Amino acid sequence: MKNKLTAKQHATHNTIVTVGKIKIGGLTPTIIAGPCSVESEEQLLKTAVGVAEAGAHLLRGGAFKPRTSPYSFQGLGEDGLKLLVKAREKTGLTIVTEIVSEKYIPLFEKYEVDVYQVGARNCQNYDLLKALGKVKKPVLLKRGMGTKLEEFLLSAEYLVHHGNPNVIMCERGITTFENYTRNTLDLNTVAALKQLTHLPIIVDPSHGTGIRSLVTPLARASIAAGADGLIIEVHQKPEEALCDGQQSLNLAEFSELVDQVNKISHAVKK
Repeated sequence: MKNKLTAKQHATHNTIVTVGKIKIGGLTPTIIAGPCSVESEEQLLKTAVGVAEAGAHLLRGGAFKPRTSPYSFQGLGEDGLKLLVKAREKTGLTIVTEIVSEKYIPLFEKYEVDVYQVGARNCQNYDLLKALGKVKKPVLLKRGMGTKLEEFLLSAEYLVHHGNPNVIMCERGITTFENYTRNTLDLNTVAALKQLTHLPIIVDPSHGTGIRSLVTPLARASIAAGADGLIIEVHQKPEEALCDGQQSLNLAEFSELVDQVNKISHAVKK
């Protein structure tokens, strides 16, 4: 491996990324939850309150959405960031949202975004990674659909090398020959990264499966495999979602997921 700064053997202890009062990489699994995209004030606030009550630690929601089709919903942009700030004020949850270009860094700073998410399509956007290396806020780095393990580690290395040690790695599924699920959730990578790097690793079983009924089983498996947390898509009315409704849990399903993964975490660490 060519990663010098993120390699486990070069660190005296595992990295804990602190976001507000939450410590990612500690003994308790961190749960990040919320809608794929910010659609409206009512949708976001109801979902945010619901996930907070169910035990989420951070709120996710996309203001800028890179979509495969130019005709798909692209997000509300700056208005979406404003709504995320409202949700943070209402619930106390810190916010995680995707940044799609370095040109948006000043906008993210203006609204004091707590965690900058680098989506799968930008995992190897090295100009963006270099720019985010100069930002002091934590970065949640998602693995690309076709990104090999070493390439994933080197993307994280870009961030740390350019000055930002607060990196959270996220396995979100890769493209394989299988087409029943949206992606193939690679839990091999979770176990491997726990051996190879001191950075925390979380899992996205929503994108990893693309099927609502599979999200909770794969969330349980992720925690059992050693993941430090999860990022889960939740919508107050998944059937009405403008983006990724088929893989979004409703609030009751999310509450059950939190209960189950906490029990598994306790059992694994006994």
